[in-house]
Amino acid sequence: MIYTTKIKKAIKFAIKTHEVYQKQKRKGKDIAYIAHPLTVGIILSRAGASEEVICAGILHDTIEDSTAEKKVTYEMLEERFGKKVADGVLSVTEEDRELSWEERKKIALEHIKDFSHDSLLIKSADVLSNGSELVDDHARYGDEIFKRFNASKDQIIENQLKVIRTIVDCWPGSPLAEDLLSLAKELQMIGAVSLMLKKPANVIEYGDYNEDMEIECFACGWKGTPKSSDYIDTDSNFCLSVSCPVCEKMVLVANYASL
Repeated sequence: MIYTTKIKKAIKFAIKTHEVYQKQKRKGKDIAYIAHPLTVGIILSRAGASEEVICAGILHDTIEDSTAEKKVTYEMLEERFGKKVADGVLSVTEEDRELSWEERKKIALEHIKDFSHDSLLIKSADVLSNGSELVDDHARYGDEIFKRFNASKDQIIENQLKVIRTIVDCWPGSPLAEDLLSLAKELQMIGAVSLMLKKPANVIEYGDYNEDMEIECFACGWKGTPKSSDYIDTDSNFCLSVSCPVCEKMVLVANYASL
């Protein structure tokens, strides 16, 4: 079976948690929150994920976002859906919501480095759902959308880019890696002007350039070499420029020697 009993149970459980018990909405929008976990489930299904991973994706926000009166716990999910599903949900759950936005995102970013492939898939689908919605909303409403959040536009975009870079670094062969890299480029374009002004490319003379030199993208945190980037442009006013393979921000410019 494809539409299994466990998947149907996960959908019903998520609907009760997000819709029936609290009428939860997407941040700053009159759209039922349940649309997000269901989208995550669809993405995972299209990626060929297992039944347990799809269920964990559908349930991924139930612990974090459930109300005190109807609190969802790890034990509850384990009893109803099994340990693998409960572990998947817990792995992507922010543990301390009382911390500042910056602290929570820093901890969450570090956790990704220890994720299993199943958890990386769940996190990838979550990022794709949220990030794509952000890009679509920005195309329609512009920078106004960032007023919904407890962080600035630059902070949100930089965090998303770092999350994508970390996931792809951990699992380059993920079935969702290509989608994540495509999203990173769209996010980078939203913040392009600000990122270029705050974090310009490193400019060197061509004589100091080496294809094996170490470079770093200060937008998303990618580290590598011009050779490993493979985003080298020689059709410009410079000798060449090197861009980040994750978000396509220009990282290095090799210029003609000054006279």
